[in-house]
Amino acid sequence: MDEKRCHIAMYPWFALGHLTPYIHLANMLAKKGHKVSFLVPKNTQYKLEPFNHHPDHISFIPVMVPHIEGLPIGAETSSDVPARLHPLLMTAMDETEQNVEHILQDLMVDFVFFDMAYWIPSLCRRIKVKTVNYCGITPITIGYIFSPARQVLWDKGISESDVTRPPAGFPSSSIKFHAHEARDFTARSNMIFGGNMSLMERVYIGLSQADVLAYNGSQELDGPFRDYLQTQFQKPVLLSGPVVTDPPNDTLSEDLSRWLHRFAPGSVIYCAFGSECNLTMDQFQELLLGFELTGMPFLTALKSPVCVKSINDAIPEGLLDRLEGRGLVYDGWIQQNLILQHSSVGCFVTHCGWSSLSEGLVNKCRLVLIPNGGDQVINARVMSEVYRVGIEVQKGEEDGLFTRISVSEAVKKVMDDDSAAGKEVKMKHEKVREFLLDRDVQSAYIDRFSQQLQDLL
Repeated sequence: MDEKRCHIAMYPWFALGHLTPYIHLANMLAKKGHKVSFLVPKNTQYKLEPFNHHPDHISFIPVMVPHIEGLPIGAETSSDVPARLHPLLMTAMDETEQNVEHILQDLMVDFVFFDMAYWIPSLCRRIKVKTVNYCGITPITIGYIFSPARQVLWDKGISESDVTRPPAGFPSSSIKFHAHEARDFTARSNMIFGGNMSLMERVYIGLSQADVLAYNGSQELDGPFRDYLQTQFQKPVLLSGPVVTDPPNDTLSEDLSRWLHRFAPGSVIYCAFGSECNLTMDQFQELLLGFELTGMPFLTALKSPVCVKSINDAIPEGLLDRLEGRGLVYDGWIQQNLILQHSSVGCFVTHCGWSSLSEGLVNKCRLVLIPNGGDQVINARVMSEVYRVGIEVQKGEEDGLFTRISVSEAVKKVMDDDSAAGKEVKMKHEKVREFLLDRDVQSAYIDRFSQQLQDLL
């Protein structure tokens, strides 16, 4: 391979579900000798530092996030504010444009990797730097939603009828939205999300104006969808390979470690819905009561339900007493990567954010899927219908609500080694896991990815 090394700047959206995949990619590129300048909100840097395994090649560049009226003082990431304030946070990110341009001019980079900051390509054309839209969303999702074949006027929004069916030429017919999912997706996607544009328009501008599209994926798992995207957007689409989450330079907290060690291997349910999902009170309680019905110990890391001040106020009355120490309910962020590696954890109930799914796939825990909306819906269908490595919790077709019974049934089904479904999920998950953990495969992909970047200079 050519010995020339690239200097890459990264500027992902201010959400841990976006920042984390970027730092893992940075580690893979740094391992090959590339220099990475990682632009990150100043007071969020400490959350990423444990994941920087190559500090000689990866430098964090602090970015001051301007205060926007309506945001709490000091808010920097999506986990700092409720979902209704995320558009204001995006406005704050947009207002970093001038600061970012000065930083990039001083750094003299070869490429800028970005996802949600749609203005990066036009900025980089001014300073003669190439851009890579490296998206934490899968090429399957991007192809399904944003294919130019849909002929959508993105400044006008996308309709429910659009998303209930795949675009012309899409490689899979098994990925579809239910009625409640299409309704929720279009409502969220067409809302103004920073400045005076919708989330959909923002994403499409980034896709259409970037020099290169790139994804955490592989030809083996994503090949037809990658090829479809390249045909649709008429630009290079690169796959960085199975970028596996590196464990942080950290150890599991003593209290969690001690609690998990009380239980037999593979017996604990772990449930987390990411840094942005707030369930309603009713759905939060149905989830916990569903776990109780399984008879298995469980650990949850969930944000407080909507309109509830404390998560303790949302726990069903008498539940923790009945469980007698078999249930732990945490509020917010937790050491997920380390928990999923623990031998006692046998089931991971996830909202199907791609970062969480990636962490689940490389561990032995069974996957139970409860998508909360957006691209998570497609991720859930991919896991359950295409890869067949998890089981989705059934919801009402129109209201989109799950019940304690549907939660319990999905967990029991995926954990039952004697059932056909349980056997299939276990077998296919193990095959995907082995592929993702194959260091030779990872190395070959990142070598190819590196060379493709160099060829573009």
